[in-house]
Amino acid sequence: MKSGRFVSKGLVWVLAAVLAAAGLPAGAAARNIKVGILDTYSGPPAVFGNDALNGFKMAVEEINRQGVLGGKIEFVTRDDKFKVDIGLNLAKELALKENVDLIVGVVNSGVALAVSDAVAKKEKIPFFTWMGKSANITGKAGHRYVFSTTENTAMATKAAATVLARKPYKRIWVAGDDYEYGHALDESFTHYMKQLKPEVEFIGRTWWKLGEPDLVPYFTSIQAAKPDLVHFCTGGASMANVLKTIQATGLHRTTAIYIHTAIDYAVLKPLGLNAPEGVMGTMDYLFYYPEMSGHQKFVKEFQARYKTPPGFPAYHAYVTAQFIAEGFRKAGKIDREAFIDALEGLKVDTPVGRVEMRACDHQAVLPIYFGTTRLSQEHQAAVATDILTLRGAEVMPTCEEVLGARK
Repeated sequence: MKSGRFVSKGLVWVLAAVLAAAGLPAGAAARNIKVGILDTYSGPPAVFGNDALNGFKMAVEEINRQGVLGGKIEFVTRDDKFKVDIGLNLAKELALKENVDLIVGVVNSGVALAVSDAVAKKEKIPFFTWMGKSANITGKAGHRYVFSTTENTAMATKAAATVLARKPYKRIWVAGDDYEYGHALDESFTHYMKQLKPEVEFIGRTWWKLGEPDLVPYFTSIQAAKPDLVHFCTGGASMANVLKTIQATGLHRTTAIYIHTAIDYAVLKPLGLNAPEGVMGTMDYLFYYPEMSGHQKFVKEFQARYKTPPGFPAYHAYVTAQFIAEGFRKAGKIDREAFIDALEGLKVDTPVGRVEMRACDHQAVLPIYFGTTRLSQEHQAAVATDILTLRGAEVMPTCEEVLGARK
């Protein structure tokens, strides 16, 4: 009988040691972490959604070799079709019927804001946007349950304004998609340019319906105004069309142009060698820069799996998975509130260095790269040249500014 008791106690000790190694308290039952991915897998923006999904899959496979709290990360996907009403309904389905532990994804800033307010905040479920770039998501509309692992419009435009304010541009025209993301870009860029160069003049604005097929008439009126610089405020649904129209009209040969994400490979690859050269852009991820061994390894593995280099969506999704794994490990249990507490101020390793989740606004601290498009025979597409790096701390709104905007 004694030996039986010793064996039983020994098993208990062994089990406790295994649970402790996995990050679980003794007596806790391991289970998988269920992630709901809401993103666009239809139409032109699907190129971003699919790239992100591939990055997330790659990270999850790596993470699951070790596991998280004795379990693994599993996920289900939903296609929001780049529409706010569809995205909102599917987010509710993920939260209330699929019973996911958190929701991630979303390229459309309008969808991200709706999900953040009506689902994440209401149902108290963590929500990470890995592509919704409106600064309002973690800015004036931010709250405890929303996080961003992508750069946002304030970061991108502050970086751009820092560079462009030093150039001789005084007359600026704004044009773009008439929706949340487009207007957020305009608002932030105008603010920072006026702050850094008070004499600058915004001489006009042109807005077109999201998905507008024929942009030539808009470009013709812009050219007639003879601005020094055009700031195109356009995103996933219209980016390719804007760049094609720039090339077709020759606007880039007579006028300076800045577009956030214009130097992103996922944007430029479909255009091949027909992309316009000389367009200025900003981005927080480029697969060919910086040249670091860990980064090169990430790119090589991604390309071997998916036959294409990773774009910014893949990188953001990969980083999101790292935050999920390390956040729950730090929390020590699968509990939403403990997970959120653990995420605040958390730093994770990524292919291009450590990234922090800023505690005050739940915004990932990311660098911004400013560059100019140039055709590359090696890549059979345009890439960024003359790259300038601006650190995250340089381009992010301060915590005081963010929290002040929320009042």
